[in-house]
Amino acid sequence: MAIIEVDGLVKRYGEHPAVDGVSFAVEQGEIFGILGPNGAGKTTTVECVEGLRVPDGGVIRVCGLDPQRDESELRQLLGAQLQESELPEKLRVGEALELHSSFFRDPADWRELAGLLGLDDKLGTQFRRLSGGQKQRLSIALALIGRPKVAVLDELTTGLDPQARRDVWDLIEDIRARGVTILLVTHFMEEAERLCDRLAVIDSGRVAALDTPAGLVAKVDDRQRMRFRPSVPLPDAVLTALPEVTSVERAGSQLVVTGTGNLLLAVTTVLARHQVTAADLRIEQTTLDDAFVALTGRPVDV
Repeated sequence: MAIIEVDGLVKRYGEHPAVDGVSFAVEQGEIFGILGPNGAGKTTTVECVEGLRVPDGGVIRVCGLDPQRDESELRQLLGAQLQESELPEKLRVGEALELHSSFFRDPADWRELAGLLGLDDKLGTQFRRLSGGQKQRLSIALALIGRPKVAVLDELTTGLDPQARRDVWDLIEDIRARGVTILLVTHFMEEAERLCDRLAVIDSGRVAALDTPAGLVAKVDDRQRMRFRPSVPLPDAVLTALPEVTSVERAGSQLVVTGTGNLLLAVTTVLARHQVTAADLRIEQTTLDDAFVALTGRPVDV
């Protein structure tokens, strides 16, 4: 059952269409990612979903509600962590949580939520004294304090160091395990691959592709490549005879075997049969980053 439905969304700024006919549906309980380069229309799309911007065309439903017509009711069901969410510098963590909990009919216990997000020892700390990772944890806590059915998280790990980023990823997976549907906006390929059940790739205001991360990669190129140095000379025909192998190339002393399916098992089995050892073996596959470039014609950070 779709908990978010976006059909033919259009948003213009003057004559420029920032979002031009975007459509997707998010199923209950999934982490749905919106992936794209800066300026592609990702944030404008989710701001329309949240009701922060008025669309120029199309239909949006969140939990069966219209974000514009049913704004006050939707506020009780949707939590949002914005791309840039700053609080007054001297506001303390506990004060921010207590204040935001007062906005909801049935808020979570903000002290318990602070503990869940590792902020229980920071309740008396001013916002300006928090680290980048702590600020992100607070913004997630504020997004969850109303016990939302849907949480929208926009570029939540931008600016974090690698360890803090992975800590936040663990938190997001825990939040989904508690039954919250998550709409995640990102331009980090590793983040999208790690967290998302499905992805919409948005480029120039349009959906370029929509699938699982593995599905997007397979659409572009499902081939694998094996690189190794055979311990003894091996005729190419031994490998090209395998149905999984599409080509064999030589790069100096290395063999580069390209194929599909269970290529690794097929090749290693035939090598063992011929008593050949594969030294310096490496497996290379098309990545989500490769798929993105193929789908949009440019790297994600452009």
